[in-house]
Amino acid sequence: MGEKVSRYKEISRRYGDPWIWGIYLTLVVLSIVESYSASSRDVALNGVYSPIIKQVIYLGIGAGFVVGLSRVNYNNKLLLLVLIPLLWVITFVSLVYVFVFGEVVNGAQRAFTIPVIGLSVQPSELAKLSAVTALAYIMAKNQQDRDVSNKGIAISSLVVAVFGALMINSGLTNTLLLMSISGSMFIVGGAKWKKILAVILIYAVVGGVFWLWKEASDQRKANRDKFLTSQVENVDKTKVVDRTDMRKGRVYNWLHRNSLINDSINSDNSQEMFSIMAQAHGGLTGVGIGNSRECSRLPLAFSDYIFSIIVEEIGLIGGVFVLILYLWLLSRAAMIARRCHRVLPALLIIGMASMITFQALFHMAINTGVFPVSGQPLPLISKGGTSILVTSVGIGVMLSVSRTISNITNNKNKDEGIKLPSGLDAANPTEIPVKNEWK
Repeated sequence: MGEKVSRYKEISRRYGDPWIWGIYLTLVVLSIVESYSASSRDVALNGVYSPIIKQVIYLGIGAGFVVGLSRVNYNNKLLLLVLIPLLWVITFVSLVYVFVFGEVVNGAQRAFTIPVIGLSVQPSELAKLSAVTALAYIMAKNQQDRDVSNKGIAISSLVVAVFGALMINSGLTNTLLLMSISGSMFIVGGAKWKKILAVILIYAVVGGVFWLWKEASDQRKANRDKFLTSQVENVDKTKVVDRTDMRKGRVYNWLHRNSLINDSINSDNSQEMFSIMAQAHGGLTGVGIGNSRECSRLPLAFSDYIFSIIVEEIGLIGGVFVLILYLWLLSRAAMIARRCHRVLPALLIIGMASMITFQALFHMAINTGVFPVSGQPLPLISKGGTSILVTSVGIGVMLSVSRTISNITNNKNKDEGIKLPSGLDAANPTEIPVKNEWK
């Protein structure tokens, strides 16, 4: 047993937590297999190998981020003072641009294309990463008596509100996801429960007001566009984005989900119907890899509904296995966070893990009917460049924190290596002193 513990500690010091590596590599294998299996429509349009080539390219670039970031200490000053603030600026500008001029993708205004290289970028994915780093920085900077100060809570909530409002056109679940991530970070940051409950109440009130304003704004825009369309010939109707009726319809279908049993399949409920059929077809053990029946009929089977294809092919057992992988990632992050002497690395690792795990849970909830229909990729597995790269950066940061902390624990160095910028060296309020071996 002692030899196994020593081997684990050595791997952690050199490469980062081996359990996180194992989860990451398993998800990569699942991504290659299942994204290809679910891409029958893409195969028919672009050739047999096109989907897997694209996915492997993005996963390869993502692997470069994972390996590179895992070798950089989380407390690197260039990372903290230059690269992360630069990411905030890029994300904010991108969100504003997409909010006003964004391209319509799958019925939502959520992307823009980089000229020359033709790469489509979804800033909502960058926003999740930026929000995690921003909240970690703000809460670490505003620690007071092992608690997040009122100022820190206010600024953090404002960041979430601004990013959430700018992401509303790309789907409401992105805003809800951002709120969930911030909640987990408030807990690890040491915020008292009464403050967290107050933030939730403020989110609810502000969100309700914004929702009413958005609904009214969308309706006015829809009426204006319909008028212009009736007056002007050859209007490009792909530029008209009216999601008011779509949102209401999705919520109605969700509230009356049992009615789908007797409904015929149409354009409004095809995603839900084929998703249910795929999961029912899979049963307990699935129909086998590559034998999916519904992947050719289920819209966005390779991205927003890939979990349904996973359940169809490897059954309920396989679906539960995938769920456990993401929950295991979050549990590893929580264990490492409790061993951090400072609050900054604890917030970084739990924030990245929450970003990945909560997004996976949202995806699965939408696929299984727990949440209304909305677009949310399954991290690392769904087809999509921006999501894969952002998730890979999150994994890399988690490995960086785990490797740095493992070396610190081994060296009994309470200063955690390189000194952090002033104000970011606050103690971790959720730290548990570890008397036993690192496990």
